[in-house]
Amino acid sequence: MEQGYRRSAGSARGEARRQALLESVTEDLAEHGLVDFSLRRAARAAGTTHKVLLYHFDGVDDLLVQAVDRLRARRIDNSMAAAALRAGEGTLAARIEALWPVLIDPRSGHRVLEQSTGLAMYDPARYAKFGREATSQYLPPLLALCPPDWSERRRTEVAELILATLRGLLLNRVIGADPASVEAGFAALLRALEREEASP
Repeated sequence: MEQGYRRSAGSARGEARRQALLESVTEDLAEHGLVDFSLRRAARAAGTTHKVLLYHFDGVDDLLVQAVDRLRARRIDNSMAAAALRAGEGTLAARIEALWPVLIDPRSGHRVLEQSTGLAMYDPARYAKFGREATSQYLPPLLALCPPDWSERRRTEVAELILATLRGLLLNRVIGADPASVEAGFAALLRALEREEASP
C-alpha cells in the first residue's frame, strides 16, 4: 500500500462510501472484464481518484478480490433463486438445469469470473484466492440443492462433481468452444445426475 493512505476506519459513513465505490467498480468489471484492470481505471469507473480508493481499500488486488467476490455472490444468489423455482419438481437435475441460464447470462459477469479462474492458474502465488474463494462460495449452495436424505459424503461428492463440470463448461464457453458441444456436455451432466438420483 502506498505511504500516507489507509483504509477507512470503519465508521458508518466510511463503510457506506466504501460499499458505493465497490459497487461502481464491480459494475465496471462486469461490463469490461479483467483486461487492463488497474487502480486508475477503477477510480474512473467510481468517479473518484486512485488516492480515494487507496483510503478505502488495501490496494488494487484487495479491490479486485472484493469486486470479484461481489460478482460471484450476486451470480450465486440469482442462480439459487432460479433453482428454487424448480424445487417443487423434486429432482436435483431439474434444479441444476434451472440455474444454467443464469450462469451463462452476460449480465452475471460470467466472463470476469471465468477470467479470474484463469488468473488463479496463471499466477497462483498472487491470485490463488480466486480459486479458493470460488469453491468456498459455490459448494454450500450446491450441497443444499442435493437431496437431504443423502449422506454427507454423497452430497459432497455430487456437489464437487457439479462444480467441477460447470466450471469446465463455463471455461469452454469463454475460450470459444462450439456452443453445441458445451450444451451437449451440460445435457450429459443432467443425465448423470438423473442416474445418481435413481440409484439407491
